[in-house]
Amino acid sequence: MTEILVPDVNLNSVCERLEHCCIGQQQTPAIKRHTNTGAKLWGRVRSKLLRQKLDPQTVQSKNWHMDVIEMNGIKVEFSMKFTSRDLSLKRTPSKKQSGVFGVKISVVTKRERSKVPYIVRQCIEEVEKRGIDEVGIYRISGVATDIQALKAAFDTNTKDILVMLSDMDINAIAGTLKLYFRELPEPLLTDRLYPAFMEGIALSDPAAKENCMMHLLRSLPDPNLITFLSLLEHLKRVAEKEPVNKMSLHNLGTVFGPTLLRPSESEISKAHITTASDIWSHDVMAQVQVLLYYLQHPPISFAELKRNTLYFSTDV
Repeated sequence: MTEILVPDVNLNSVCERLEHCCIGQQQTPAIKRHTNTGAKLWGRVRSKLLRQKLDPQTVQSKNWHMDVIEMNGIKVEFSMKFTSRDLSLKRTPSKKQSGVFGVKISVVTKRERSKVPYIVRQCIEEVEKRGIDEVGIYRISGVATDIQALKAAFDTNTKDILVMLSDMDINAIAGTLKLYFRELPEPLLTDRLYPAFMEGIALSDPAAKENCMMHLLRSLPDPNLITFLSLLEHLKRVAEKEPVNKMSLHNLGTVFGPTLLRPSESEISKAHITTASDIWSHDVMAQVQVLLYYLQHPPISFAELKRNTLYFSTDV
């Protein structure tokens, strides 16, 4: 993961598209810009970043690397350092239970007296309202400072949250939703069922796989299951716009699979896996395939799942 600070530039239209980076920015006096300067400058920044990523000395260094890029009167000064995947994938349970980030989903839904957390409902609604046609929605990162502002607003239950959502860049809202699921103290599909999901998706017999995968959904706690089904239908609607937004079911599975399934740190320790990178390399494709299976499945009803109890034996 690359962390970047850009202190002396107002290039929202450029920097909001910076994939996998964290950007902080301050406004400077208005400057007359040449046509396409933003796009060309972004090309230079991206090229610089790619070169830095390939530099072993830069990757190994824990220090901030300073750089400047200038074009047509616009100067971008940025600091960059690399964070290992071990840290970027780590789940971070919250020490306080008053917010929503890092708090168990059952605690949040009980407090809100809702079936699906408010943050999930609002982010989905806003994405469907004005982001479903956005190219690369959920794949392209939003500006880190915007995402952190939304995180703080949801954590403190700010009264102006709806105004913030309507004014915020849609990629920041999509990023906030991903961050919420990534920071759950355990994955949405739970630590307890994780081994069974890995075994179920590997079954070769279609009927056995269907029985297993549906049984696993029924085994989820109600708040987790209802939230998962709500997100699932939303992602299917996003994929319906693939000709416009370029986000297929497979792309969405790749983005959300590890976020919804990656085990918590305690489970990684129990499995004697030394780093989050090991989980990534061993299981990421299976995690993607689990979500893709449900995305490609006909509509799944909560009521139907609960009504059709199948006598399927599995170690869960």
